[in-house]
Amino acid sequence: MVAFDINSILILVSLLIIFAVFLGFDLFKRNERYANLAYIAALGPINYLWFLDFDVLGIYLVLFILWCICLIRDLWNVSRGKKEINEILLYLILAIIIQLILTAIFPVSNPALQKNTTVFLYFYLPDIYTDNFGIEPWVNLDILLAFRLTATLLIILVIIPLIIDIKGEPVPLPMFIIIIGIFIIPFLYLSYIWIPQAMAVLTFLMCVILFIILLLITRSGKEAQLQKK
Repeated sequence: MVAFDINSILILVSLLIIFAVFLGFDLFKRNERYANLAYIAALGPINYLWFLDFDVLGIYLVLFILWCICLIRDLWNVSRGKKEINEILLYLILAIIIQLILTAIFPVSNPALQKNTTVFLYFYLPDIYTDNFGIEPWVNLDILLAFRLTATLLIILVIIPLIIDIKGEPVPLPMFIIIIGIFIIPFLYLSYIWIPQAMAVLTFLMCVILFIILLLITRSGKEAQLQKK
């Protein structure tokens, strides 16, 4: 592990302060939308810790915690009508894309960052399982459990604003397929980190549950037509 000297501490504190500034940007009352940049600013301290050779799974645990904090802040603002759900999800997706790009660049330029990672396509992601789906020896089980729970919470916090946005709205059945299709990738990821040997079946189950929830909270649009008649 790289020595965590005073310079490293100061750089890390600076990056955390930058994140905190964007996290609480609305407190400055500048009528600017830079608070959404907190999702991207969270990547700074996380990737710096990665360069310092900290535990890669623990790093992503911290990243998901920071994103959960951002989502809780934004859900509060959405409930008060001060933010749009689409804008929140846009910045979160942008931050995820940027992080994926970094995972494809940094480990190639610095092979030391490939430690305890596995290559998926071009991206170096935390290596959790052995070939027979056992837990890798280097994985701390407490950190793994916290990572699983935080990743689950993160996806739940993403689904909640979608449900709030379309509740009671007329949504045709084909739109259900589009919405569920959007969540297939995060559902696959959840299934992988919880039960990789049943990943496809668990993903299908979560899609079915989401489909039922959408049926319960939305309308077909034909109700209004019937009322007019």
